[in-house]
Amino acid sequence: QVQLVESGGGFVQPGGSLRLSCAASGSIFSGNVMGWYRQAPGKERELVATITTIGSTNYADSVKGRFTISRDNAKNTVYLQMNSLKPEDTAVYYCYAFLGKVWGQGTLVTVSS
Repeated sequence: QVQLVESGGGFVQPGGSLRLSCAASGSIFSGNVMGWYRQAPGKERELVATITTIGSTNYADSVKGRFTISRDNAKNTVYLQMNSLKPEDTAVYYCYAFLGKVWGQGTLVTVSS
């Protein structure tokens, strides 16, 4: 069964950093565009970043310069490095595989003092 499993969420103070990981099983990772979405309480899910198979990236304006998406094709894993975190980054973060439309279960990131 195809799965995406996120890890790395947690509690951090404003200005801090976290790195999220998303491990893919099966054939979902190879040749697939991968992305991170987030959903804050009471808000719609929004796209945070995407990365193609050759490493081309795109970011939401709200995270440009602070977040970095990357992938390790040998490990079938995509990462989201989040720096200079703000309270408004608080959300459940989801990994997504565009081909196949597969979602991970989500990992909670809380930014608060």
